[in-house]
Amino acid sequence: MAIIDHNLTKGIFGTGAARILSILSRVLLLFLPSMPMECGAAERLDPSGFVHTDGKRLTMANGNTYFVKGINLGHWLVPEGYMFHFGRRSEAPDHIRRVFERMLGRERAAQFWTSFYENFITEQDIRFIASVGFNTVRVPLDYRMFVKSEGEPRFEGIGYALLDRLMGWARTAGIRVILDLHAAPGGQVGASHDGGPGYPLLFYVAAHRDLTVRLWQTLAFRYRDEPTVLGYDLLNEPIAPHHDTKYLEPRLEPFLHRITTIFLTGSRWGTALHPLGAPFADNLVYTYHSYWASPRRNTIQAPLNFRDRYNVPMLITETGEGDDAWIAEFRKLHELHDIGWIFWTYKNLQQTTTVASISLPKDWPAVVDTAERMVEDDNAPLPPQAAIDRAFDDYLKGIALENCLIRWSYLAALGLKAHASVR
Repeated sequence: MAIIDHNLTKGIFGTGAARILSILSRVLLLFLPSMPMECGAAERLDPSGFVHTDGKRLTMANGNTYFVKGINLGHWLVPEGYMFHFGRRSEAPDHIRRVFERMLGRERAAQFWTSFYENFITEQDIRFIASVGFNTVRVPLDYRMFVKSEGEPRFEGIGYALLDRLMGWARTAGIRVILDLHAAPGGQVGASHDGGPGYPLLFYVAAHRDLTVRLWQTLAFRYRDEPTVLGYDLLNEPIAPHHDTKYLEPRLEPFLHRITTIFLTGSRWGTALHPLGAPFADNLVYTYHSYWASPRRNTIQAPLNFRDRYNVPMLITETGEGDDAWIAEFRKLHELHDIGWIFWTYKNLQQTTTVASISLPKDWPAVVDTAERMVEDDNAPLPPQAAIDRAFDDYLKGIALENCLIRWSYLAALGLKAHASVR
């Protein structure tokens, strides 16, 4: 099944009904002739656990509606500068890594990232997420964790093991997973969080698009028998509005059409539906993002019009970062109009607008200051090494769920349990 994002992501949810997977196989074979023929063997699949579309609804095998109540696992596999409290000038992923490597040294920086990936999201987190009432997690991905692209691309990396482990935890907890390509080859947004150079080169360089298609092939094949995968969000927030939208937007849907295993995403931070036309396959779900908007119907009228015109499901896959009162009203607005939701984000550094708030390490402001100064000078003086070591050690201790402050009022605003065990 795919999701279409306001970003609009239009795609095919990883639903596994044999009919849907058969369609998916034909699309992949048509556009991706290098894909092994056995990928299309839909008859091997047990479709009983998959979700599929039924008009404007998502339904399970028993016919019950699957109403998405989800949370994004932001920052985990796509670290973002603002979630380290870095400023706008110092938030690019490559800059973050340079700063950490300079402060810690190459070997210890690598050890930091390994520990971060291992401990930011654990089985305890997934159990807790399920226990308070979420039924879905959306996982932003960085292609570099799945592809070694020097020379001939090799589809390997730490990301596969981390996702496999997450799938097992989610399956046990009874929740579903949406995979979201947040950072595509070359960058699809033209902003810091896509990992690119600040311009959406994905749409200019054929090799980047080919690599993106091959990555989605690899992921779709790997999880083809996994009902835990609700869907694949092909491109997060493609084409920021300050770029050449007249040139870029007509190129969006044709590219997404190549990878309809997953989702199609609209442009301009996921708020523009006009680059997307009528659904061109079964099991498409459309999605959008909206932050800091009025909790009134006119805010979501465009997505509602699109949904009603084409009789397709609609989700909001990113929203949040407001106070509890706004969270409650915006969530209720979507539920009133039968739009499932996925809020941003599960865990963040000293924030009220998150489920689990990480305590700010005493020495962390020195890390932030260094990141800012290194924008101008890679050789800017460093804080004392003891302060650096304490800051990073305290941060890694702080990301463990038992050390986080649970924002129970935030969960209550989402209509979920306001008390649960974090063990």
